[in-house]
Amino acid sequence: MAKSDKTCCNFQEIVKENLVRHYSILDLVSKFQESNARVNRALFRAVTDCGCIEIHSSKQTVPSDCSFSELKQYLKSHIEGELCENCREILEAELGQNIFYLTGICNALGLDLEDIIDKEGKRVETLGMFHLR
Repeated sequence: MAKSDKTCCNFQEIVKENLVRHYSILDLVSKFQESNARVNRALFRAVTDCGCIEIHSSKQTVPSDCSFSELKQYLKSHIEGELCENCREILEAELGQNIFYLTGICNALGLDLEDIIDKEGKRVETLGMFHLR
């Protein structure tokens, strides 16, 4: 078993053992949505409060004669700068909470997070750039 697989399995087991307060699927889904909002808020604060990163968004422009395989080189993330240590720690914590509740949803539904990640990885690998996500 690869290290990442073991880590994923271990994490799912830790969540299963320690998730008590929000055990209902309804609680889990609402906490997952709340954690999504907290991730967004942490990102926005990195821009508006800290300023370690900036977002300069504009319409993505692609030459009309661009092939599909060249598309990625023309698309931008719109992020400039790098997260400072503080913002990085906050975002990692918020994303960790998000993964915690996602894993709780998987547990409640009897789904294996490692299998889900593995299947999605294989799907993306098989479809490559035609995956369009």
